[in-house]
Amino acid sequence: MDYFVMLAEELRGERFNKAEHNRALLLRLNNRTRASIERKHQNISAILIELGYPYIDGYKPLGNYQELLRSVVEDRLSRAISLNETVNAIVGEPIDALPKIDDLLSIQVAPPVRGDRATHVYEEPVARIQPLRRNYLEIEARNQSLGRAGEDLVLRFEHERLTRIGERALASQIQHVSRTLGDHLGYDIVSFEADGRERLIEVKTTRFGAMTPFFASRNEVNVSAKRETEYQLYRLFSFHSQPRLFALPGSLQNSCRLDPVTYSAFPT
Repeated sequence: MDYFVMLAEELRGERFNKAEHNRALLLRLNNRTRASIERKHQNISAILIELGYPYIDGYKPLGNYQELLRSVVEDRLSRAISLNETVNAIVGEPIDALPKIDDLLSIQVAPPVRGDRATHVYEEPVARIQPLRRNYLEIEARNQSLGRAGEDLVLRFEHERLTRIGERALASQIQHVSRTLGDHLGYDIVSFEADGRERLIEVKTTRFGAMTPFFASRNEVNVSAKRETEYQLYRLFSFHSQPRLFALPGSLQNSCRLDPVTYSAFPT
């Protein structure tokens, strides 16, 4: 599958030309248009996310796909040994140093908008029963080195944000509470607004694209609702190449679609 070839190249940091790949497919698929190939690639992106895989950043996920396509993708994934090895190595890779960024505040962008479905948040990543397949997004979510690196970058971002507006005193009071007090609070960092009000920041980091779903615990969702005027979730993405950040203020119940993926069950 040509999509997998491009995805592997992107994950390895290799240059590739989507237009050239599409032209080659047009020659092989006589009854297809360029637009239809683009949509099919977007469908594959949506399927990969649902299966716990990263997607090609340039192909925004698009749902409403045929089940036959999902079956084909799943079958190809089970035999895509090289791709699976590449993804597996990336999601577990430790972060040795923070990326170098000339202008920290320039990394913030607007939250992505998905036309067919809302932004996804999944609760409590756990292993699912999936023959011959691992959920690599869940594995990445448990990468503590990546998580700490993301939090450290946000600490620098917040210090720079407050310093630039002349609030050096507030910047000096920023606290990395997940490190000093533990990860039970529902947020990682206590920063401040310009008027001194607290800004409670939960950080979620991925090496992959902006539409990659992230995982939130029940406690994080509850705290975001109880303290919605102070709460902000910072989503860092493309961390391995060119880090970007978007913020989701307030309750996650309002800013995201929440899909529970595990339950606590008791015999009746």
